[in-house]
Amino acid sequence: MAGGGRVPPPSPPTHLDVKRLDIKRLHIDTTTTLIVMEDEVDRLVAAWRRERPDLDVEPLEVLSRVSRLARHLDRARRLAFAEHGLESWEFDVLTALRRAGTPYQLSPGQLLTQTLVTSGTMTNRIDRLAKKGLVERLPDPSDRRGVLVRLTDEGRDRADQALAGLLAQERAILAELTHAQRGELAGLLRQLTAPFDNVPG
Repeated sequence: MAGGGRVPPPSPPTHLDVKRLDIKRLHIDTTTTLIVMEDEVDRLVAAWRRERPDLDVEPLEVLSRVSRLARHLDRARRLAFAEHGLESWEFDVLTALRRAGTPYQLSPGQLLTQTLVTSGTMTNRIDRLAKKGLVERLPDPSDRRGVLVRLTDEGRDRADQALAGLLAQERAILAELTHAQRGELAGLLRQLTAPFDNVPG
């Protein structure tokens, strides 16, 4: 170069470059070549550890993720059901009947047990589904004063289509996990949920 000057070193990254790299926030484990992206819970936990170092915030690492995932799943459910003209509660009632098998009928009391709502709420829901032609009421042959709620053909078709749509949404949510990882995660979550689902009374 003229004048014997030296070539200047490359310029450091601009502020914009650094910001773009910071957004990714990747951690690379060289042992397994696993790339883990930092999520919102990582940032939440780090903030609490900074602000409250006297507290053990480890439970947040699991349960805050469960809570956030539940919100994402709720949005996915609503999207899948809306595509088939259903609300979440309608799907819950229709699929409870669908799972019962032929002739796809249950008593209102059995529906209460499966959907965990009050008797008045269930009566209202059955009325609304009947008006839409998705269920019908029939006399209960074992109880002169009782009724049975049965899926109509349209109700069964709508339930099947909505279930297929929901499963497609859920597969997308789980796409980053292998089959083995899904099984392991299901087992771990079962350990947490089983005590709540098997409380006497």
